[in-house]
Amino acid sequence: MNATPSSTDHRDHAYDTNHAYDTDRTEPADQEGRTVHLDTAGWGTVPAAVRALVADCASREDRYGPHELEEDLEDVLRTEVHERLGALLGVPAADTAVVTDAAGAFDDLVSRLAPGRGERVWTTPYESAARLTALYALRDRTRCTVEVVPLREDGDLDLEWMARHIDDDVALVSVVHVPSGCGIVNPVEEIGQILAPYRCVYAVDASYSVGQLPVDAGRIGCQLLTGDGWRFLRGPYDVGFAFLAPRLRAAFEDAAAHRPLPRNAAVAGLNAALAHHTATTATATTATATTATATTATATAAGSAGLAGQGLLPALRAAVEECPGTELIAPGRVQSAILAFRHRDLPAALVRRRLAARGVVLWKTAAQETPLHLPRSGAATALRASLGPDTTLQDIARFGRALREVVREETAGAQRPRPARTLPPAPAPAPAPAPALASAPASVPPAGPRPRPSARRHLTLCPTP
Repeated sequence: MNATPSSTDHRDHAYDTNHAYDTDRTEPADQEGRTVHLDTAGWGTVPAAVRALVADCASREDRYGPHELEEDLEDVLRTEVHERLGALLGVPAADTAVVTDAAGAFDDLVSRLAPGRGERVWTTPYESAARLTALYALRDRTRCTVEVVPLREDGDLDLEWMARHIDDDVALVSVVHVPSGCGIVNPVEEIGQILAPYRCVYAVDASYSVGQLPVDAGRIGCQLLTGDGWRFLRGPYDVGFAFLAPRLRAAFEDAAAHRPLPRNAAVAGLNAALAHHTATTATATTATATTATATTATATAAGSAGLAGQGLLPALRAAVEECPGTELIAPGRVQSAILAFRHRDLPAALVRRRLAARGVVLWKTAAQETPLHLPRSGAATALRASLGPDTTLQDIARFGRALREVVREETAGAQRPRPARTLPPAPAPAPAPAPALASAPASVPPAGPRPRPSARRHLTLCPTP
């Protein structure tokens, strides 16, 4: 008798992600000992229902094998997740793809592009290191030219420069909607209008914007839009998505065929996270429409669906600015739910560790993550705080208190005089050796080749036969 269960043995198992958010329960808003998570941009807190679904899928995959799980999740993997992505991005479901991560999807497409020698590729100072690496590889392979769009004095991209210099010799334009190192919101829709009459491929990185800001690829006018599912969408790790214009589909699929696909459990988790996001966004929009709130420039730019429109970003900025010695890194006129800052005297890594010990989680950014931007701001490292849908004013107040405590303690420790260091007494000089006798003959090495050591002490490179 075959002990291996068939697919019909668990066909009635419920994988209903349409209402996965119904069983989600958030933690109390302000309990002593509750971790204040201000790193949604790095890794969003996964809702309980999504986490349970991913764990159950992984358990069933371990028990029955990946093929049985794929058969059970066929509707989710082939239809549901693409319909949800299409609704989220404002594009047809058939034009979406599920990938492991946004940077890999961008690299897949760029590796198949073939701009002519001397043609131009545009990027911005806010580009990530991973996408810059793909662009530089394209330059080295095709001998195209990579140009960086200049910034205005306020940190915004110079759209007038783009309008003056755009031509049909621009083959690719890569723009990040919201960068990882700061909270500026780049005007991707306005850029799309400038580029629309020309033949260039317009690629947008929405990894740090989708889930916190409305992202409509149709209105943006891009041919490629990529994003990660584990940040503001709060899905599982190692699963992302892409929107592809039909003319790029064949090239992308040819390159993506050589990359591993995301696990079925992760795709099911992304589908559940999209359902959860849709439900919570609709609830927040309804509450905003029925409650009179103060309108700020950030809220107007973000819209009612944006986290920055909930009035928490001004409180976060105030918490940082009230701490002595801190400096904001916030270029541009429109900001998202991400805020970068640094302390003039204290290392970012030290501040992050001290805050983590107090139950406040932030991210430390480094210059190599956005090599064209952060060094220009004069900072090699910085701290990044990002809001989430469950962030409260109490969380921000606790973060502000913890930050002031850390700065006060570390600054006082640095200024405290240290005791003078007592050096041990110097050892007595060794007696001088007795002079050799004049009659003693000098030692002469034996004639002949020197003996070789028993074991090799260096690497010998030999040509292959």
